[in-house]
Amino acid sequence: VQLQASGGGLVQPGGSLRLSCAASGSTSSFYVMGWYRQAPGKQRELVALSISGATAKYADYVKGRFTISRGDAQTTVYLQMNSLKPEDTAVYYCNAVTWGANDYWGQGTLVTVSS
Repeated sequence: VQLQASGGGLVQPGGSLRLSCAASGSTSSFYVMGWYRQAPGKQRELVALSISGATAKYADYVKGRFTISRGDAQTTVYLQMNSLKPEDTAVYYCNAVTWGANDYWGQGTLVTVSS
């Protein structure tokens, strides 16, 4: 299974970006799909999770600004990011966990929020 993340880029504060992550090599849906991020000099941290495609969980620092969603086949995950702040600057990684607890990571996509 491979995860391919895309959609990062440079955006001004207050702007929006939409990240996408598509899984290949798997015909099964995933139990959990989510997004994490890692800023320079910091540890990787949770951003948002989609559990069973029905429940969304968000870190406090993105609540009300970011929205996670899945594609119909449950093998793609999106992150709509609104009202971006400079502190949202990081490499964003997608993650997927199968119903059998196999864990996969994408390669990361850089989001830079700067004027």
